[in-house]
Amino acid sequence: MLDFILLAASLGLLLLAAQYFVDGISTIAENFGVPKIVIGMTVVAFGTSTPELVVNSISAYQGATDLAFGNIVGSCLINVGFVLALTALIRPMKVEPSLITREIPMLIVAVAAIVVLGSDRFLNAEAQDAWRRSDGMILLLLFAIFLYYTTRQAMRAGKTDAFIAEVQVKVERAAPKALWIQILFTVAGFIGVSLGASWTVDYAVAIARGIGVSETLIGLTVISIGTTLPELATCMLAARRGDVDIALGNIVGSNLFNLLCIGGIVSTIRPIPIPNGGHIDLMVMAFLTVILLPIAIRSDRTITRGEGAFLMAVFVAFLGWRILSST
Repeated sequence: MLDFILLAASLGLLLLAAQYFVDGISTIAENFGVPKIVIGMTVVAFGTSTPELVVNSISAYQGATDLAFGNIVGSCLINVGFVLALTALIRPMKVEPSLITREIPMLIVAVAAIVVLGSDRFLNAEAQDAWRRSDGMILLLLFAIFLYYTTRQAMRAGKTDAFIAEVQVKVERAAPKALWIQILFTVAGFIGVSLGASWTVDYAVAIARGIGVSETLIGLTVISIGTTLPELATCMLAARRGDVDIALGNIVGSNLFNLLCIGGIVSTIRPIPIPNGGHIDLMVMAFLTVILLPIAIRSDRTITRGEGAFLMAVFVAFLGWRILSST
């Protein structure tokens, strides 16, 4: 029980510190003349994925590769199967055209890449499936291409582009503070993120060993739920304000960042073997991702409550089966 309490406290520190860190860096960059749109498309647009980035990097560095795999895949599953589904249940989500023509297809490419790169035994007759350092480089290259292409297309479209509108809103909501205060917040946030992530990994591994379940399952469930709380909070706030189109863009962007950037960094630090049951996790993630495109296109480009309920049912059924099969 004590380990669970300490894990919750570590996650709380991690999430709070990550917010201060992202806000601090954004304001410092603005003070040095970096345009708001550039800040929005880099630091702020992917700021909610900071906890996953730090937790998984530390997991890989410490050799807890199953935990890293579980968190990367689990975060993507929870974003679509729970956060997006719950948001649609609260308020049907209007889908911006740019998400259909740009972000969702890119997310499908990212999922295809992560699945293919983890199929070494089938493709290369290797002894073990894994995301290797060379695979990490490929994922980071794909992320760079995505960021360049999206930024160029969004800048051409200007304020009419959904991505531009979303990141501008996020940047403008940040409260201005003195530069020295922001530097203090950034340093404190960095220290808090580092400590919170390190403790999160330590207690997660201790819990997995203590109750006799795999680190992958802990990563898929407890850690993923904790690290996706920023996305959940953002989407619930968007639903309350009626900005559910922003919520969908946030989820798709977060999953792209998780798979390409975080997946690339983590597997570059240390090769990530695909654990037992990992291919099923990847297939369910691929299904929930691919089905987003026809769901987004039909019903006058609206994700309805019924479709949200379907996504939720698939996720809950998979999670229940995954927990039961691991005990």
